[in-house]
Amino acid sequence: LRQNALNQIFGNLKKHGTGNHKTKKSGAGDELTGEFRDYNFGDSLDKISMTESIKNAQINNGIGNFSLTEQDLIVQETNFKAQMSTVLMIDISHSMILYGEDRITPAKKVAMALIELIRTRYPKDTMDILVFGNDAWMISVKDLPYLKVGPYHTNTVAGLQLALDILRRKRNTNKQIFMITDGKPSCLRLSDGTYYKNSNGLDSYIVEKCYNMAAQARKLHIPITTFMIAKDPYLMQFIQHFTVANQGKAFYTGLKGLGEMIFEDYEQNRKRNIRKF
Repeated sequence: LRQNALNQIFGNLKKHGTGNHKTKKSGAGDELTGEFRDYNFGDSLDKISMTESIKNAQINNGIGNFSLTEQDLIVQETNFKAQMSTVLMIDISHSMILYGEDRITPAKKVAMALIELIRTRYPKDTMDILVFGNDAWMISVKDLPYLKVGPYHTNTVAGLQLALDILRRKRNTNKQIFMITDGKPSCLRLSDGTYYKNSNGLDSYIVEKCYNMAAQARKLHIPITTFMIAKDPYLMQFIQHFTVANQGKAFYTGLKGLGEMIFEDYEQNRKRNIRKF
């Protein structure tokens, strides 16, 4: 992912737990803001601006009788760098290889790129991976290259429920979900343990449950970024409504690699082309 795409994915972070994500909050970090303030006891000495401190001392004490005291010290502000807890959801339903279209291979490429990015650039972050078909379950990173689709429907709700359960146990304030899918939910597990399935188009009952989960995640301040591995207009429309319900983000990519995607950010209500994934 290009740097601007990454910044959009990780969005606005809250100040909690020192990590590697830049935030708009001041605090521990190495990203200078260009702003200054008086020194406070406990501030790191390497953040003291000697130029501004000497200038302040000259103003306070005069040039002829120069002295530098603690009251003269000026500190340059830096941006706080935060931690993030992420759950990556991967659709392994049969529709990911239906009609001769291999959607699982680009899905795995997106997943592996995101994991490599987070491990190398944001090593203090946590990353959990789950797959969803008729049900949802967690997998390890080493299983990703060998991931295959199954004779499953798409229980998006089960995937989101498991993702939220995982994130509830995380201490980080900043939490998010990445979902890689072809965008067609077709299954629900009912309270009696049976499955409600419908592969014909988009079932309004199933779709509404998905929107409810998106809204629930929004109430928990957990944004969902969807990587849509299909360009069927009616499925893209579902993802658009889903993203609006969560106030999250969406990437749309076709099956010819990941060279260009359409990025939609409903927080800012804007759309961008992202090249060179």
